[in-house]
Parts: sequence; C-alpha cells; structure tokens
Amino acid sequence: MTPAAPPPPVLRADDVTVVREGRAIREEVDLTVRPDEPATGLDLAGRERLLDSLDPLREAHPELATVLVTHHLEELPAGTTHALLLRDGRALASGAVADVLTSDQVGKCFDHPVRLERRDGRWNVRARR
Repeated sequence: MTPAAPPPPVLRADDVTVVREGRAIREEVDLTVRPDEPATGLDLAGRERLLDSLDPLREAHPELATVLVTHHLEELPAGTTHALLLRDGRALASGAVADVLTSDQVGKCFDHPVRLERRDGRWNVRARR
C-alpha cells in the first residue's frame, strides 16, 4: 500500500499576496494588481505582516508597478508614491500621495469630514469631531 501524499501547505491570506508578488517578479511583469481590499479577513498581525512584506519587494524591484484598491488608508504600504481617489466612479483627485491624501480630499471622497495623519509613512484617518 502506498502512503497517501501529504496535504498541500495551507497559506495564510497575507502569504498568498507575497506569493503573488513573487510570481510577478519571477515572471518579469511590469505591473501587479492586488486584489480589492487585500487585508480583508486578516487580523492585525496578518495585516502588518502583509504590509511589512510589500515595501522590501518594491525596493528590490522598483521597475514593478503595483495597483492596490482599498477604502482603508491604514492598509497602504509606507512606500506608496501615488494615489487616485474615486467618487461615484469618477476621479476626484490623482497624483503624488502627499498632494492627494489630505484631510480635505479624503473627506470629499467619503462625503464625511475626516482628520488624516501620516506617521512613519503610514496613514491614519478618523472622523473629525
């Protein structure tokens, strides 16, 4: 009797994104598109592992452009250079991240007054009271 093959490894959701990035590098593509809301379903540790893995990939392969779609600015990697804000399917603002991700612009995008802060390259947004 032949023993059964071991089950395939189970990857955490944050590992799947890292594998996807690695495949893009190996296949020498110029653009990767991450799934919508890539940190959805991850706990805090998983989200942070995911984000911590993305900037070293960007630094090692600057020729690789990446598009990330999210409603959660906290999920943007510190190395994010450009942003596009969409409202009702139309571009509200686009360009360098420092020009686009402002309290005023993000507040207009969500139709809600917000306070946006950036610390150590990461964003934090809260409702303005």
